[in-house]
Amino acid sequence: MEFYYVVLLFMLGFIGSFLSGMLGIGGAIIKYPMLLMIPPLFGYQAFTAHAVSGISALDVLFVSIAGVLGYRNAGYLHKSLILLMGSFVLLGSLLGSFGSEYLTETQVNVVYGYLALLAAIMMFIPKKRIDESHIEQVPFNKPLAAILAFFVGIGSGIVGAGGGFLLIPIMLLILRIPTRMAIASSLAITLISSFAGSIGKIATGQVEYLPALIIILAGLVAAPIGAKVSTKLNTEVLENILAFLILGTAVKIWIDIL
Repeated sequence: MEFYYVVLLFMLGFIGSFLSGMLGIGGAIIKYPMLLMIPPLFGYQAFTAHAVSGISALDVLFVSIAGVLGYRNAGYLHKSLILLMGSFVLLGSLLGSFGSEYLTETQVNVVYGYLALLAAIMMFIPKKRIDESHIEQVPFNKPLAAILAFFVGIGSGIVGAGGGFLLIPIMLLILRIPTRMAIASSLAITLISSFAGSIGKIATGQVEYLPALIIILAGLVAAPIGAKVSTKLNTEVLENILAFLILGTAVKIWIDIL
């Protein structure tokens, strides 16, 4: 593999993983469009949608581990929320990742576009600010959380994402989880779901391992840095960054599809 191509992939992995650690997402919302669009701009062969979803699935698994480690001592991991939503995301992700083998390239991109658009809409709906001074006592609707997590898992399994970009808007808007807890817990749930997604992508031969390895190595460096930065930023700033990032990705994907 050409040296400059390795450098390009490492940079894409680093940028995406830094943002994923900072915003509590697995990184597929960022890396999926970057891997599809940026390598051809530098004269390299474009990845297929299936290859990108396979690379993303493995990458999200390792980046989520690094991100969760960055939050482990911060006190923002909601254990019961993680266990419940993680279990149902895991089931949905298994179904989606195995089923994605039967979808066309365009259909995979369309699923991704709809997920990003839905997440963007939810992020821009005004939310009531929740007191974060007693986050260990935060209640949530468990049946609703389980149902939503299952459907997030199906969609994220198809596109090779962990689902963090959808889980955070759902936690903030519907389940009423405080921002920092939503960011940290989302990474832990994403870790669980990406494990299932990775199994499905590997089993169906959708992973290009060398590019995945380069991107994963960059992520292991960048994600903990992003997590540390996140604890220093204002929660409203974090929400706004995530909202505009998701919106920009959704717009770009739909422009390419249409």
